[in-house]
Amino acid sequence: MNDSLKNIFTVSELRNRVLFTLGMLGVYRVGHNVTVPGLNLAALDELARQTANTMFGLYDMFSGGNLSRLTIFALGIMPYISASIILQLLTVVWPYLEKLSKEGELGRRKITQYTRYGTIVLSIVQSLGIAFFLERQTKIAGGMPLVYHPGLGFRLMTMLTLTTGTCFVMWLGEQITERGIGNGMSLIIYSGIVVGLPRAVLQTFDQMRTGQLGLIRILFLLAVMAAVIAAIVFVERGHRRVTVQYAKRVVGRRMYGGSSTHIPLKVNTGGVIPVIFASSILAFPATIAQAIPGRVSEAVSTQLAFGMPLYNLLYVAGIIFFTYFYTAIIFNPDDVAENMRKYGGFVPGIRPGKRTAEYIDTILTRITLAGSIYLALIALLPNFLISGFKVAPIPFIGDWLDAALPKFITEGLNVQFFFGGTSLLIVVGVAMDTVQQVESQLIMRHYDGFMKKTRIRGRRA
Repeated sequence: MNDSLKNIFTVSELRNRVLFTLGMLGVYRVGHNVTVPGLNLAALDELARQTANTMFGLYDMFSGGNLSRLTIFALGIMPYISASIILQLLTVVWPYLEKLSKEGELGRRKITQYTRYGTIVLSIVQSLGIAFFLERQTKIAGGMPLVYHPGLGFRLMTMLTLTTGTCFVMWLGEQITERGIGNGMSLIIYSGIVVGLPRAVLQTFDQMRTGQLGLIRILFLLAVMAAVIAAIVFVERGHRRVTVQYAKRVVGRRMYGGSSTHIPLKVNTGGVIPVIFASSILAFPATIAQAIPGRVSEAVSTQLAFGMPLYNLLYVAGIIFFTYFYTAIIFNPDDVAENMRKYGGFVPGIRPGKRTAEYIDTILTRITLAGSIYLALIALLPNFLISGFKVAPIPFIGDWLDAALPKFITEGLNVQFFFGGTSLLIVVGVAMDTVQQVESQLIMRHYDGFMKKTRIRGRRA
């Protein structure tokens, strides 16, 4: 490992890319100290403390703490991700975008340009919503005002500041992708999550020192961490191989084909997108219910609160649905089967064309079910670590389950950070992709990578 790290800084091009990436991430962290003008920082800290273990705390973690401090990068890269998802969905239903996606590099640049425009529009809408939300918060810290001078000036300033910050973060991500190592957008989210890890570890140690967390719970937490990380690495690298045989073809005086290869179908084809979709959809009714007074809206807001049984049920159902939905968008078995048929490829024992597409679709449906269940389990992990799994108030059964289950299951481990869910998928996935890119750069330049293979020399008889 030490030799591999030395090799990174031996290759000048790779060294420059790594240093450029670290420099851009450092610029991103500088923006953490620049807040939006006109806010009472003491009241803002109190608001962040009250909403730490809610969906607000989860989104704040993705932004690296910028949302709770309402810095110029408070929106982070999430508007860009939302715009990208919307463009991908529109590609399926809008023939113009579908045609652009098939035009190669020129079409991709045009779609990227539309994504930037969509990012600006979403940033304007979200920043204006944040401004209205902050102006309504008047019961924080004993009635202390959150906004010193509410009105049109504050709204325009907040909208301009947050939108500009999002555009700058988007530019940073594109620069990292082009001139650095790894995917820039993913690395920005990765840095925002990882930067809160030391503080979370210190808070956990403080809880252990004060007796809030016992030794058994700490050991159980460490075991869960190791098991979950191992499971994520295993599943993210897992795929089903579909064997493809290419027939021999004679072109002129040369013979081509006759080779055998495979199509790797990933277990988790949708990545982290289904989890983001499901959490975003569930946030809408809860937000609307909080804005409308009344008993019905209060009941809806309570049942759709983070960690409640109805929320968990809808969350799991949404993840499974969007896993199939997003996989169907990005992977088309008919196109794969048609391309195989054009180049003389076929699956052994399966007729080319429609039969091959049905065969691939059947395999993809089965492994997608396993991938969706895996995503749902990982996504529910923060609920368990923070507040436990609340038992539904079913007569007789609910009381019996509440008494029979251990307290650390019904009450949670009282951990003060979101270990699991989307954050863990992003951290492990981005780390694996970045290491793989560095590995390929080193091997391409005839250096030993991180994954060294053991060489066995045979003895002469």
